[in-house]
Amino acid sequence: MILPPKTIIKVGNCKDVIQTMPEKSIQSVITSPPYYGLRDYGTGKWIGGDSNCPHKRTTKIGKTVKTITGHQGMHDQGSVVGDAIYKTTCPKCGAVRDDEQLGLEETPELYISSLVSVFAEVHRVLRDDGTVWVNLGDSYYNYRPKGGQSMPKQTVSKTSQDLPSHNPKRANKLYNYKEKDLMGIPWKFAFAMQEFGWYLRQDIIWHKPNPMPESVKDRCTKAHEYIFLFSKNKSYYFDNEAIKEPCKYPNDDRGSRGDARRGTKMNSMSGKNGLKKNKRSVWSVTTKPYKKAHFATYPEDLIEPCVLASCPPQRYILDPFAGAGTTGLVAKKNNRHSVLIELNPDYKKLIEERLEDE
Repeated sequence: MILPPKTIIKVGNCKDVIQTMPEKSIQSVITSPPYYGLRDYGTGKWIGGDSNCPHKRTTKIGKTVKTITGHQGMHDQGSVVGDAIYKTTCPKCGAVRDDEQLGLEETPELYISSLVSVFAEVHRVLRDDGTVWVNLGDSYYNYRPKGGQSMPKQTVSKTSQDLPSHNPKRANKLYNYKEKDLMGIPWKFAFAMQEFGWYLRQDIIWHKPNPMPESVKDRCTKAHEYIFLFSKNKSYYFDNEAIKEPCKYPNDDRGSRGDARRGTKMNSMSGKNGLKKNKRSVWSVTTKPYKKAHFATYPEDLIEPCVLASCPPQRYILDPFAGAGTTGLVAKKNNRHSVLIELNPDYKKLIEERLEDE
């Protein structure tokens, strides 16, 4: 008997929730974790310090004066992006953040360690023939030791060696990174997963035809992110037929011309309307924000191939970082069950409303 697809929504720390799930109960994991240092999802609280302090870099969010950097819109919606975030300690008033969200670790290394520890729990609940698909974007190191800001130094030295490690105007100082470095976080994560024991099977490029505009003049505008495919074992479930693409050829007329090798007219089903090819590793999918979510959501078209290829109907897909519930929505549309985990309880209502609307 075919059961209607179930969508189970659980609120809490994803590691804690996964620990309560049965062993080998999940067929595939499809998720997009919070990116490093990108956004505060509003799950924490500040302890101590000044209650009137915003615990944010007001030079970046325009507390009294509107900014033109793009941070202001996020601030008006209740969240903050990038270098406007104080991650653990407020350098202005000394308040300490109490928060379980992933993405606001002080260093990329701590972030990757936290992320890999989540997938260590996933490893137990994933079936032996299961796969993990992770969408992850990169980050730039935006600490500015020289121009573009005024910084109080700790001594009268004319060198930059005594610049403060916590800067109230820009990002905090990190070691092993140079000013303006691309951190390479997706690949560092992929290699850390590989070191843990996962099979790193593929890097898929999500090409965005409509990327976020950038005003940079010393590099190209970024128009891609990564989707990594991991497996628990060297053999696993993968339905390549379900995601094959139609063959396309310039000025293709093979449906009507003769086959020179056979001297016969080709069947239309084996011509341009019927031939299919293996799905390529570059997926061009436009971004399509969900209007009720103030944070970025990955588009349904992006993860539908992951759902179709990695999970047979009536089995379970897990998303440990559910956000707006896109994974659950696509799973439901394709007759797959899903378990969605979200730290912010407000997002559960958002997911339920979205599933009901669809």
